[in-house]
Amino acid sequence: MYKLTIICFLIILMMPITAARSQSSEDFELVESYPIETTLDDPNIRNASDVWMEMVKGAKHSLDIEQFYISTQTGEPLEDIINEIIAASERGVKIRVIADSRMYKTYPETIDLLNKQKNISARIIDFGKIAGGIQHAKYFIVDGEELFIGSQNFDWRALKHIHELGVRVRNKNIADIFGDVFEIDWKLSGKDNTETLSSIINHKKYSYPITLIGEMNDTISIIPTMSPISAIPDTSVWDETWIVKMIDDAKNEILCQFLTYSPLARDKKYYAVLDNALRRAAVRGVKVKMIVSDWSKDHPTVDFLKSLSLVPNIEIKFSSIPEWSGGYIPFARVDHCKYLVVDSARCWIGTSNWEKSYFYTSRNLGLCIDNKLITQNVKKIFYSSWDSNYTDFIKPEIEYHSREHGEK
Repeated sequence: MYKLTIICFLIILMMPITAARSQSSEDFELVESYPIETTLDDPNIRNASDVWMEMVKGAKHSLDIEQFYISTQTGEPLEDIINEIIAASERGVKIRVIADSRMYKTYPETIDLLNKQKNISARIIDFGKIAGGIQHAKYFIVDGEELFIGSQNFDWRALKHIHELGVRVRNKNIADIFGDVFEIDWKLSGKDNTETLSSIINHKKYSYPITLIGEMNDTISIIPTMSPISAIPDTSVWDETWIVKMIDDAKNEILCQFLTYSPLARDKKYYAVLDNALRRAAVRGVKVKMIVSDWSKDHPTVDFLKSLSLVPNIEIKFSSIPEWSGGYIPFARVDHCKYLVVDSARCWIGTSNWEKSYFYTSRNLGLCIDNKLITQNVKKIFYSSWDSNYTDFIKPEIEYHSREHGEK
């Protein structure tokens, strides 16, 4: 009886330590957003709205923000963050903002507001002219030392009505690498820009992986990744290269989740790189599981998904997030995460959906992370969706139709 009491006591002592390890380290933190009124919240992972506010409040010298677009709404958490960005500028923080030119036409108000503030400069970048795509990255850098990167757009819906996954990293080397990308895009943006890619990009070789210290002194090994290949300082950190390498190195299990997945490029040509990598993995016995949103139920995307789902060892589910009780919200109530988990040991978290344009013509960023604890937490996020009531296996015999998600 005495031995049993001691054992139980030791187990209780260990429980808080395990809980603490599941959250974050001083230098690395997983950050989520989840649709309210769903079961997708992980209580051990902080929400983006809280992390963003903390990071902006902590800015002392500089804040560089590059986003697909910025869309706020009165009374929503992003409005408070925008107000805090303005407050940071008023206390002397130098702030630069870059947004995509196409999306600026839809959401100009907040960018124009910021551009009128003291110590804030906002620019619009036309990645269509630069590389044929869009500025799709979602990240910001604080004081040249701290980075946030993830699937979350600066969109009020992303903080309350969309499932998202991001990362906060405190490391000057990583911030410097993504700072190089920001500087390239800053020079390429603006009304009076006459620069070209060839004149701006300072080609270099980055030193990686970069090692951080995690909880309980375990190491976190990180390789920054980026796209498009034509507009990055070091082509050895191209997103596609590292994603394919991770898939090809998989021995047991691959888990991945995106808004969209398609091997058919926008020019209607077949893009086989990622599709073939997943099929190779399945052939050698790796169990592959994929979740894509129900925005991918349109043709021909759904036909390629059906084909892939017929391969032995590959399972694919559609995710359908129920509408909010308060009414229909356009471009919301969806799974928007973009990540890959391999063998419960390493993961990639980024801003790219898995389609050719995200790697070849559009600006996107990511992180390859080698750490079992972090990967286990991302795996937990995956299975929270996979095992939920919001996902269903793709069935080849069903005629699917994409869920309406735009303005009505």
